[in-house]
Amino acid sequence: MSESTEPAGPGGLTTGEVARRLGVAPTTVRTWDQRYGLGPDRHTGGRHRRWTPADVARLERMCALTATGIPPAEAARLARETPAPASAPAAPPSVLPRRAPAPQAAPASRAGSGLRLGDARQECKGIARAALRLDAAALDRLLLDAIREHGLVAAWTEVIVPTLQAVGRKWESSGERYVEVEHFLSWHVSGALRRAAPDTAPDRPGASVVLACVPGDNHTLALEVLSAALAERGIPVRMFGGALPVESLIAAVRRTGPAAVALWAQSRATASRPLAQHVAAMEWGVRGARRSPLVLTLGPGWSGRPAPGTARPHGLADAVQALEGLATR
Repeated sequence: MSESTEPAGPGGLTTGEVARRLGVAPTTVRTWDQRYGLGPDRHTGGRHRRWTPADVARLERMCALTATGIPPAEAARLARETPAPASAPAAPPSVLPRRAPAPQAAPASRAGSGLRLGDARQECKGIARAALRLDAAALDRLLLDAIREHGLVAAWTEVIVPTLQAVGRKWESSGERYVEVEHFLSWHVSGALRRAAPDTAPDRPGASVVLACVPGDNHTLALEVLSAALAERGIPVRMFGGALPVESLIAAVRRTGPAAVALWAQSRATASRPLAQHVAAMEWGVRGARRSPLVLTLGPGWSGRPAPGTARPHGLADAVQALEGLATR
């Protein structure tokens, strides 16, 4: 049984339980142990390591220090040397925070390949190396491993997106020398999302979700992971992909009567507020019980205040939560 699934015993928490409480991956906790000596002070019998409240408090200090931009090695030194506050003993496991503060300015590190990944997870580095080698088999395995370990939403937000961004920055700064790596990685991410997603849920009148890129936009990956996450939750999805013409979008909405329509725009040049408002104002159904879809504007192109009659979720998790709540009413 792995550390991430073994139940807690009297000797303390498992590595997996500690990772969940801190909001990081188990591999991150293990890396901090192996690289910076932040492992448990005491060892118990067997191969599984147990973490006491004092051990976890030290990891919390590590999270808090790296969140301020301190390099990981220096943060680890301070976490080891700084005792827990005398006025407040280390919190018991039942009241430890479940999520560490999100880093605001992560220091730069490298994936052995020239890609600047910041204080990214080990998974990011492995995926980056496989993409740069154009190693299809390794890339598929690493992507699917990340999705299985962390779930679709967390794997996308905390592993895949940072790696995609790093590859994009490398391409932009290298005279388009790495465009083949970006295309290669994007293709395999798309394939991994499809393999990891369950079968499309059967249609339920008034409960489906329409996903489409606005005209002129072909950035579909974020919609693909949203589609997979909704399928996991049994929500019927109709995915129309990139650059859906206006007439086709309107026809699809009229024909399906969805609970929600999610429109992706990568740039402000393609984000059409009048189009979003028009879709939000569409109605169908019998008189006295007419319905309109909730329109979610997704992607950086919709920066600024949401268009009237639309909603702008902050990230993938918020979008999934909003659509799940709407479609299951």
